[in-house]
Amino acid sequence: VQLQASGGGLVQAGGSLRLSCEASGRSFSGYAMGWFRQAPGKEREFVTAINWRGSSIYYADSVKGRFTISRDNAKNTVYLQMNSLKPEDTAIYYCAASPSLRVGVLQGEYIYWGQGTLVTVSS
Repeated sequence: VQLQASGGGLVQAGGSLRLSCEASGRSFSGYAMGWFRQAPGKEREFVTAINWRGSSIYYADSVKGRFTISRDNAKNTVYLQMNSLKPEDTAIYYCAASPSLRVGVLQGEYIYWGQGTLVTVSS
């Protein structure tokens, strides 16, 4: 599975962005999908994940209520809608795919990774 993330950019605090991650190479529907992010000088961290049916979703506390993950298996694409953005959301955002049937929060559960898209939130 190849993953291509897009949609990053520069936005003011309080604004919104929508990230997309398109999968190619093999069937997408059997994979749980996650978004992770890495801020400058920090470790990469879990943001959110969704199982392959879209029936189970988990969010990190830092983004709960502001970010929404969704997926369209027919389009092999997972989305991350980010609202009420804060400067501390500035990071490179990575999408990843896991063969697990459950929603995983650990990076080691994900075997395919996209190249990342940069989100910069100005104050």
